[in-house]
Amino acid sequence: MTTLTNKIDFAVIISVNNANPNGDPLNGNRPRVDYKGFGEISDVAIKRKIRNRLLTEGHSIFVQSDDNKTDDYPSLRKRAEGELSKDVWKDHDEAYRVTCEKWLDVRAFGQVFAYSKGKGEASGVSIGVRGPVSVHPAFSVLPVLDRSSSIQITKSVSGEGDGEKKASDTMGMKHRVDHGVYVFYGSMNPQLATKTGFSDEDAAAIKDALRTLFRNDASSARPEGSMEIYKLYWWEHNSPNGQYSAAKVHRLLKVEAKNEEPNSIEDYTISLGELDGLKCEIIDGE
Repeated sequence: MTTLTNKIDFAVIISVNNANPNGDPLNGNRPRVDYKGFGEISDVAIKRKIRNRLLTEGHSIFVQSDDNKTDDYPSLRKRAEGELSKDVWKDHDEAYRVTCEKWLDVRAFGQVFAYSKGKGEASGVSIGVRGPVSVHPAFSVLPVLDRSSSIQITKSVSGEGDGEKKASDTMGMKHRVDHGVYVFYGSMNPQLATKTGFSDEDAAAIKDALRTLFRNDASSARPEGSMEIYKLYWWEHNSPNGQYSAAKVHRLLKVEAKNEEPNSIEDYTISLGELDGLKCEIIDGE
């Protein structure tokens, strides 16, 4: 399997209706915003969803979430030690090669294996893998602070206490973005791909994961159908170095609201510029 042939840039448009795209734990789990009030979905949250989709499609993933994993390892260290022998971990270069070969998310996004304390096969290990796939945070086209709602909720039973009176945990809050359109960008670097073994087939797997990003991702904060991939834009250059910088390519996509109170994706104007010799594949989301 050959490594990634040409540089790739991509962009994704997300439509949000009555959902909390990414709660901020430092702000009562309200929708994450930047200092100007624009909605934000962190790159960590986006990569978590990509990993979940890849895992569902049968790919081997190292960083698995507790509520969506295919093994019984309680931690990343246990997974590393359970899947690779002590002999592998003793050899830095071999451990680098094997971890990239075994786990798609490692050879795509990179990973730090640093287990200096305790006992076990990976004790004393310190290996950093720099991945070829970079993903930006997603930001909303318009501020969402004035387009968000908070409601108080109650449970019908007490979670604690003797049941004679309502406990404090019966009251809570839910927060949502009534409507918003978010955009995020990313790139794939063939030079770094040669280090990790990231291939054209791996790029295709992530491409499909982006198209179906919210499949089986529903939760109380994100009801089924409340978040949608509207469009995926995929630019494949004709060389490993790329014909243009990622910044210049990403600027080709412009998403603007037609009015001050948009209520759906149809209330936005989406335009796509061109660069000589660079074609863009436009893919509908699921």
